[in-house]
Amino acid sequence: MPRFYISPEFWDPNNLILCEAESHHCLNVLRLKEGDKITAFNGQGGEVHTKIETANKGQVRLKGSNPVQSIKPKTQIVLGQAIPKGKNMDLIIEKATELGVSKIHPIISDRSIVRISSNEITKKQEKWQRVAIEACKQSGQNWLPEIKKPKKTEELFQHNQPQYDLLLIASLQKGSKSLKEILSEYLIAHDQNEPSSALMLIGPEGDFTPSEINLAMNFGCFPMTLGPIVLRSETAAIYSLSVLSYELS
Repeated sequence: MPRFYISPEFWDPNNLILCEAESHHCLNVLRLKEGDKITAFNGQGGEVHTKIETANKGQVRLKGSNPVQSIKPKTQIVLGQAIPKGKNMDLIIEKATELGVSKIHPIISDRSIVRISSNEITKKQEKWQRVAIEACKQSGQNWLPEIKKPKKTEELFQHNQPQYDLLLIASLQKGSKSLKEILSEYLIAHDQNEPSSALMLIGPEGDFTPSEINLAMNFGCFPMTLGPIVLRSETAAIYSLSVLSYELS
């Protein structure tokens, strides 16, 4: 069944109207018409299975319906991702959305190949937010992550007080521990209470610089090994989020 996004500020189960972009997709791309069954969701767990009631002048109004609420993930997982080259950031956001992250911080690392000018930041943010919406529509995910504006590594830490319960940084350095080891130590230190929020940092091609890693560790990040194989940035992100989601679900 086709899925469409309605932002929370316009979410009214008794008066559901698709925005211009979603109406265009509904009428001009999918060629749907009055009476066709669709699903609408609000990105905050709300979902309704309904029908197109009217479709006039590019505006689609849906029949009022009782919404259902998806269960919120027990642990809010946040991804801090150094922006990789090419379209790999789109892939990472798509897969991170499917895996249920609550927020994504694009990071302009010292070793990031991609450079974003100040006047491109908002456009990039809006584009990536749209990628997340499309991923929700295609996968059936009802929780839409917030895509933050790209910022440098040091700015990420400056604007994220108080700390998350658990902070991790994928690391190639000696002494890095596996997620199981880190979680075991965390549970011992917190009377077996699992973290309610976790931040996972993934570096760019060539990894974070030593100064960035030291900054993250000073902020409280635990260096986490992803195994003996050196993974590409996008692979590291998908792998890390998958094991985090499994262990903290």
